[in-house]
Amino acid sequence: MQGGFPIDLILFAMVAAFLVLRLRSVLGKRQGFERQPQPQGLPDGRTARADGVVEEIAPARREARRIIPDPRGPVGQGLARIGAADPSFEPNGFLDGAEGAFRMIVGAFAAGDRATLRPLLSDDTYAGFEGAIRARENAGETQRTEIRSMHEMAIEGADLRGNTAEVTVRFTSDQVNLTNGRNGEIVAGSDAITEVTDIWTFQRDVTSSDPSWRLVATRSA
Repeated sequence: MQGGFPIDLILFAMVAAFLVLRLRSVLGKRQGFERQPQPQGLPDGRTARADGVVEEIAPARREARRIIPDPRGPVGQGLARIGAADPSFEPNGFLDGAEGAFRMIVGAFAAGDRATLRPLLSDDTYAGFEGAIRARENAGETQRTEIRSMHEMAIEGADLRGNTAEVTVRFTSDQVNLTNGRNGEIVAGSDAITEVTDIWTFQRDVTSSDPSWRLVATRSA
């Protein structure tokens, strides 16, 4: 028909519209806010695929429990004084950095990585760590330390002396610690997972443009 639509195009459009309606009725319309279908969970942390194959799923990493002192107590008041002198200071943010520093320092000490340790430690603390690394190297020993999980981080002390802020944190973690001799034999520790509690003290000059805190003291609980 002149000036009109060809009949075959009209038929194709009708078929396409029918297929769209059928697909919507079978699949539904996703608006972008719906949760994706989750696999059927199994009690031991595995999941079953659609084809019946059971797959292992790694457990989600747990967040370490954090203990921030009561702001009315002496430690809480010390934190408040640090915050007044350094508006960027916030206890939870500090613990984020402290956990990162803890993991980095523990790993670097085990590996004998002096370049990583040096900017993270005070002069006196670095001298102690470096001496222990040197003694280990002279004995032909190697150390393996793995932090398997962090259970708890608690701020146990806080003070501001002049421009120097000081915060003490108790870390409770599961670790594997062992030292091997020249021939690979275990001379200290074991490959068993052990709960370890470390108490570390960090310092920072609040007037400095350098935001880094440095480790100034360590002890085991």
